[in-house]
Amino acid sequence: MNILSFVVYCLIVTVTPGPTNIIILSYVQNYGVKAAMLFTYGSTIGFGVLLASSAVLNSLFINLIPNILIYMQILGSIYMLFLAYQVYKMDVSKKTDSSHTVSFSFGVISQFLNPKVVIFTLTVFPSFVLPYYNSTFALTIGVIGITIIGFIAFLLWVGFGAIFKELLRKYNKMTNVVMASCLIYAAVMIWF
Repeated sequence: MNILSFVVYCLIVTVTPGPTNIIILSYVQNYGVKAAMLFTYGSTIGFGVLLASSAVLNSLFINLIPNILIYMQILGSIYMLFLAYQVYKMDVSKKTDSSHTVSFSFGVISQFLNPKVVIFTLTVFPSFVLPYYNSTFALTIGVIGITIIGFIAFLLWVGFGAIFKELLRKYNKMTNVVMASCLIYAAVMIWF
């Protein structure tokens, strides 16, 4: 296995904009870093659980995975359109209680509906790990390593949101429209 290409692939997939990263950015903008970190911790746990589940499923049912992807695409498209609507309607001028909107559990659950994460986790092991290693130890190291890379990517988005928070707030509606548009684009592009 080429470790460099594996790490580069994982970094590119986790750092590039996707539903989780856009939601993190939106939460930092609208509710602050503390609330975004709560979601980030949940997302990291969900990402890790999904990676572990995928590693096991890939090693057991490698031939069935392509048949499941269509259903994940449908669910993922609906999920991203829902997120786009939520991001679009956020209004930072109104004070809201972030504890009702941002949660650790939503961070966990959202990973299972995020098509970018699901497709990534279903493909990373058969592409990079299973052709070379199939031991429990190797799969565990892969899950831990990719989860750490994902957490670092989430932290980068929290940091980006914190640094540019005032600019994003100043242009709140335009920022929400751009982020919602990115989610709509992602929902459409998973079909092509």
